[in-house]
Amino acid sequence: MAFGTFKVVTRAVCILKNRHHAFRWKYHSNRNYSFLPEDVKSLRTVVNPDISKIRNIGIMAHIDAGKTTTTERMLYYSGYTRALGDVDDGDTVTDFMVQERERGITIQSAAVTFDWKGHRINLIDTPGHVDFTLEVERALRVLDGAVAVFDASAGVEAQTVTVWRQADKHCVPCICFLNKMDKPGASFSLSIESIKRKLKANPVALQFPIGCGRSFTGLVNLITNQKITWQLKDREDDGRVFKTVALSQSDDPELLQKVMEARTALIEQVADLDDEFAELLLGDFGDNFDAVPAIKIQEAVRRVTMARKGVPVLCGSSLKNKGVQPLLDAVTAYLPAPNERHQDLLRWYKDDLCALAFKVLHDKQRGPLVFVRIYSGTLKAQTAVHNINRNNTERMSRLLLPFADQQVEIPSLSAGNIALTVGLKQTVTGDTIVSSKASAAAAARRAEKAGHKERKQAAGGRGEQGSLLLAGVEVPEPVFFCTIEPPTMAKQADLENALTCLQREDPSLKVRIDPDSGQTILCGMGELHIEILHDRIRREYGIMTHLGPLQVAYRETILQTVSTTDTLDRTVGERRHVVRVGLAVGPVTDPLSSGPSCMVTFEEGMQEQLVPGIREAMENGVQGAYLQGPLLGYPVQGVSTVIQSFAMESGTSLAMVSACVSRCMLKALKQAGGQVLEPVMSLEVTVGDEYLGSVLGDLAQRRGVVRDIQSRHDSKVLLATVPLAEMMGYSTALRTVTSGNATFSLQLDTYETMNSQDQSALLNRIAGLT
Repeated sequence: MAFGTFKVVTRAVCILKNRHHAFRWKYHSNRNYSFLPEDVKSLRTVVNPDISKIRNIGIMAHIDAGKTTTTERMLYYSGYTRALGDVDDGDTVTDFMVQERERGITIQSAAVTFDWKGHRINLIDTPGHVDFTLEVERALRVLDGAVAVFDASAGVEAQTVTVWRQADKHCVPCICFLNKMDKPGASFSLSIESIKRKLKANPVALQFPIGCGRSFTGLVNLITNQKITWQLKDREDDGRVFKTVALSQSDDPELLQKVMEARTALIEQVADLDDEFAELLLGDFGDNFDAVPAIKIQEAVRRVTMARKGVPVLCGSSLKNKGVQPLLDAVTAYLPAPNERHQDLLRWYKDDLCALAFKVLHDKQRGPLVFVRIYSGTLKAQTAVHNINRNNTERMSRLLLPFADQQVEIPSLSAGNIALTVGLKQTVTGDTIVSSKASAAAAARRAEKAGHKERKQAAGGRGEQGSLLLAGVEVPEPVFFCTIEPPTMAKQADLENALTCLQREDPSLKVRIDPDSGQTILCGMGELHIEILHDRIRREYGIMTHLGPLQVAYRETILQTVSTTDTLDRTVGERRHVVRVGLAVGPVTDPLSSGPSCMVTFEEGMQEQLVPGIREAMENGVQGAYLQGPLLGYPVQGVSTVIQSFAMESGTSLAMVSACVSRCMLKALKQAGGQVLEPVMSLEVTVGDEYLGSVLGDLAQRRGVVRDIQSRHDSKVLLATVPLAEMMGYSTALRTVTSGNATFSLQLDTYETMNSQDQSALLNRIAGLT
């Protein structure tokens, strides 16, 4: 079938024509795009497809499972790119940052939009490294489905568990793709078993591989009983052409037997998970499973996937160009359209605009570019929009469709799509955007009439519009920090501007000023995270900054319960301020629990006697004291405070109330005996048998505790917990002791109390005594 092709030229204007109309459309790109001739009917059908034909999906996996390579093949087979990009060559579409191409890893999520068999697919390629887990979190927040990519020779790995947990939190239906089936040691059955065991999921195998390792040539579609094979003649063969034939008795008997067993297991499994299919099976096809129509199985699998009772499993090898087209078919067949995902608060907006900002990029020419997911209504360029979170109105100058680092300018975009906006200078990640303040007020009235007053109260004091906000993104606490200094004081303002821009892009980056030294402190998720940020400041902003040594973000708690009082008597100008406070601090029963780390309560009957302003000032004073512990000045957790008594003279300001409470808190915390809590990491090392002893010996020197040693083909998988302070430079050390034959992943597990010897050594080191 011939394709209609039009070329996109930077800053040129293309005119699309059909029988009756001509459409003018600006583009900012230099790629060729192809559409089937019948698809080019009007600008609206190209840009705004029917919502039932849209799929918003993400690619998620452990590092090096093949996410970006799979994305590249999807773009190539859909006609978006004219050449296959390769991660090792640094020419992929979605890994467009210099740092990504140098390291061969994905650092920030990238969005691309393409069409496949009449469906519009908005795809986000996410990072696999634990330092950039927030990128996965905020992508999954706005997606309707996800493709989890697995290395078929390794099965479920450490970061796979993390991203799967994130998908579960946002109730995102998933498809599993067992990649690298051509790799030695690849195992379809072991990978499915690891999905069951480690992810506690119900894998529903829709395909069966033909061969594995180097003999992997294709797969069998268990639903249609068709064999799909790729006869790649040389390395230049792109895998676009493949052969699909029905299984016949002339095929390998062993393959036929395995396929028959796998198809029977598939039908029985789907019947267990879907009542409608079970009734059909028992009523019409109880004696002959082979007679079940493929379309009925497909419909049942879709229902099972949408209800998240099971996850379809497919297989292939993206690098060898096998299995990606059936994966794209599965995305359109089994993952939900935007209108099939329920968002409770959208009923208040009806057809008005409601969108969520989930990512910000900074462009030197155009300023902040904000990615938004449109949940209802239509977003139009050159219009003003209202930000409920910030309570302000901004004018959006342009609207773009994202294609990685290139964009297509469009006049409007309807619900269900992902767009890129220009001109929203105050909007940040997690903000809810509506068409106007009047629209938000109308939605609030509808919610109130429906009797949702309780939800408003539960919104944590966000005011009348609390129930109208789309849920944002939870930002994890940073575990590493270091100082950053400009080359000269003249560059200080430029550095502050660069850090402000980077913080808007990356909410997991925290910047603070040390109150004692006045130095700027960078707080990040890991060594690689801070290294990338430093590199970006140098390259993108041209500031040759200097980083101090990396330090660990410790926490503090207390050991005893202590009561104390304090009096503040101060005259400012002609005004005298007098406050007396009595309070008690004590350790929470479980300071490492996942609940609130610190609590503030009042003696019985006391809270009702205080006016709201004074109560809030006292709570602010307590929370301010929690930010600086008694030993090293690190934030405090696992502490409970009870306000026992309070008195103030008339004319005393609220600021003085907060100051007195904070001073009393610091006094109590010092008397209660401080204890340092250190971050402990969950470590997974994959290493050959011959190097296992060396790795174990190195871990013992790092105060590591081995939890388990598992076998994975010819390798061992070592699971351990290690204090973060001992893991500085571990990548280099592991490469040295294993001659480069090991890989590892690291993520925060919990905070644990340090023993007295290690705590004394830490205190002496920070005090400069050792």
